[in-house]
Amino acid sequence: MLDIFSAFGLSASAGLNAYLPLLIVALTGRIFPKLLTLSEPYDALTSWWAIGVLFVLLVVEMLVDKIPAVDTINDVIGTVIRPAAGALLFAASTGAVSGIEPVLAIIAGLLVSGGVHVAKATVRPVVTATTAGVGNPVVSTVEDVIAFITSVLAILLPILVAIMLVMVVGLYVWWRVRRAARARAS
Repeated sequence: MLDIFSAFGLSASAGLNAYLPLLIVALTGRIFPKLLTLSEPYDALTSWWAIGVLFVLLVVEMLVDKIPAVDTINDVIGTVIRPAAGALLFAASTGAVSGIEPVLAIIAGLLVSGGVHVAKATVRPVVTATTAGVGNPVVSTVEDVIAFITSVLAILLPILVAIMLVMVVGLYVWWRVRRAARARAS
């Protein structure tokens, strides 16, 4: 059951930054195999080649995501990459759980990471417009920190990640409802 909570946390963090949770899972599986063991075919992530490629992709995404306008292009590309990464992480994390059909795991990962990505892609243009792009590096750094913490906690404390995920979704829904109410009032 804890694998499912871990899968939700990892796929949610992939919605913010596709490569950070993948790299954390790959390094954890490579360096601490007793803490995280990936079954085939997901164990390919733990090869040094995969880790090197993920590292380079992470550096590129982190740099590009800090630049106004370029970050929007990155979010458009991320519309495919982030949900795919979330699906991969969800499926890899639940590989040891025999009761979950792989297709369901992939769909769950797509939905979770895709939902987080949509929230991110919706908020980011507002940040760009209201701060003339000055707030983008700050918001991007906060997203990276949240993705890192969520990924690490998903591996170490999956139940806490599940609670955090519910809180974040609740805050997002509250924000959207409040925003819609303000729009109707004006």
